[in-house]
Amino acid sequence: MAETILIVTEDADLLDDLLRLCAAAGAEAEVVHGPRVADPSGARSWRSAPLVLLGDDRARPLGAELHSVARREGVLLVGKDLDDHSIWERGVRLGAEQVVFLPDAERWLTGRIADAVEGVGRPALTVGVVGGRGGAGASTLACALAMSAARDGERTMLIDGDPLGGGLDILLGGESADGLRWPALLESRGRVAAKALEESLPAVAELRVLSWDRSDCVLVPPEAMRAVLGAARRRGGAVVIDLPRQLDEAVAEALTQLDLGLMVVPAELRAIAAARRVAARWALLLKDLRVVVRGPYAAGLGAEEVAALLDLPLAGEVPTERDLSEAAGRGRPPGASAGGPLGRFCSTFWSRALPGDGLQGSATS
Repeated sequence: MAETILIVTEDADLLDDLLRLCAAAGAEAEVVHGPRVADPSGARSWRSAPLVLLGDDRARPLGAELHSVARREGVLLVGKDLDDHSIWERGVRLGAEQVVFLPDAERWLTGRIADAVEGVGRPALTVGVVGGRGGAGASTLACALAMSAARDGERTMLIDGDPLGGGLDILLGGESADGLRWPALLESRGRVAAKALEESLPAVAELRVLSWDRSDCVLVPPEAMRAVLGAARRRGGAVVIDLPRQLDEAVAEALTQLDLGLMVVPAELRAIAAARRVAARWALLLKDLRVVVRGPYAAGLGAEEVAALLDLPLAGEVPTERDLSEAAGRGRPPGASAGGPLGRFCSTFWSRALPGDGLQGSATS
């Protein structure tokens, strides 16, 4: 898809405004004047541009020209006079997707331009992982889920939302990989370019990882979490975020953008008691929270019993994988092996979660 926005106007002031908004969105623009929309070169731009910004000054004369060039989706009719109600009739006649008034809609239009350039489609399936208690294995599961999605060919981003967790890049063996870490993104506000974010992050094991450096920084402003996670979602594929049990403003912001939360709970009574408190807080902001039960199992407890005690749907169970720590010491991150218990859980989870139009029932059986 072409990445150049087409602007059709002869209004100098409107042109200046539209060029400024394109620059703010990180988009290049081609400007077409006079009757060029209907000539061969202009017609090609009209058909191929991801978005057409049509000034209202050109709406009437272009009506005749459209007999020569086919109508298309992604045309915005841009005006400045809120009192000119006839602009809506012109928009309908031209088949415009929407009528936009400046300066009122500048922020919305900037986002729409950025979406067009980035080729935004279906947002990424975004999964948050939290431990029901400390040491439950949430970071391990988050890494394994990301590894599994990337191995299956999904565009995948792993985000470390726990500043006190030690760093997911270390768990993956990518602490020396070049790229930005959280401290470089803490001033992010508004809209972050999705492609630029992805390309700026360390590439580890076929996925992109946003983790922490070794500084003393331990706080993500909620505005930064909103901007960064929103950009990650717009790239599509899968986003996995490892989150702490403590619910602060940044975690609350992340929860509002999740499609699904997974809480890892060891099958023991103290872990279940702790997990109930975590679940009560998460349920305030997240509609879909499921439990992943981790063995070994205490006497009288099975995965179904743990889920019932927590009053949560069961996403599945992950038996103890004894050689996991040894494998990490040899440079094999969690989930690197598709054949182990953890790898099998993740493969089954994604096979049921990613296809189709949404999550259907439990992610795993």
